[in-house]
Amino acid sequence: MRSCKLPSGASMPVFGLGTWRMGESARARAAELDALRYGLDLGVPMIDTAEMYGEGVAEEIVGEAIRGRNQRPFLVSKVYPHNASRKGTIAACERSLKRLGVERIDLYLLHWRGGTPLGETVEAFMTLRDAGKIGDFGVSNFDTDDMEELAGVDHGLTGSNQVLYCLSRRGPEFDLLPWLQERSIPLMAYSPLDQGRLLRNAALKDLAREAGCTPAQLALAWLLAKPGVVAIPKSSTRARVKENVEALSVTITPALAAALDKAFPPPRRKQSLEML
Repeated sequence: MRSCKLPSGASMPVFGLGTWRMGESARARAAELDALRYGLDLGVPMIDTAEMYGEGVAEEIVGEAIRGRNQRPFLVSKVYPHNASRKGTIAACERSLKRLGVERIDLYLLHWRGGTPLGETVEAFMTLRDAGKIGDFGVSNFDTDDMEELAGVDHGLTGSNQVLYCLSRRGPEFDLLPWLQERSIPLMAYSPLDQGRLLRNAALKDLAREAGCTPAQLALAWLLAKPGVVAIPKSSTRARVKENVEALSVTITPALAAALDKAFPPPRRKQSLEML
């Protein structure tokens, strides 16, 4: 499994299992747990979650999925903005650690920007890092101006920015992605299949057929071909997990990349960062 480097020098896998919307239905818990375990069995080395997902239940499902394994995956979680004060961040992290059943979260993110000054949240992150509770810290849903402000207080240690990015939502390419790439800060692409909408796109279906893969695999491979971009698709079925993992073997040729650009044109001007 390929990996990318965080500014700290640590490595992070470029592909992981997403858990957004997991934990919201008790009836779906068994299937969600099975999908995560299956993904880990296939060798997926990372899981992304958050205290917001199912109000902590997704973290509990992740904790159950990784329990007893010889090798723990790279874990990413997030703190709510309303918990992002100095004391609140530390307390939230402790709760996440307990739900996950681990002593350290590899990458801990501010889920989106709230009312707490960024410097205060960064201080809490650094306290957690120094205590060994987290490996690296970062943010989510931060646009370029937010990242520039953060750069004034983070001492160059921000590990990643997780944003909405996929073939049908290419806004970050205009300024945010280049800004991150210049600083070797990985962009984590959430909803890389646009919550399934891309799978129904006729142009993508045609191109995938020509490439000998599925629309989901082509959309994920397109992301993974970009330097410093990480994809974290979420699925609650074994078949979908297997399909997504097989995207790692799909090659984006120059001709295929050009065809995708024609079907999904890159941005020509600044666009406000989209959120789901």
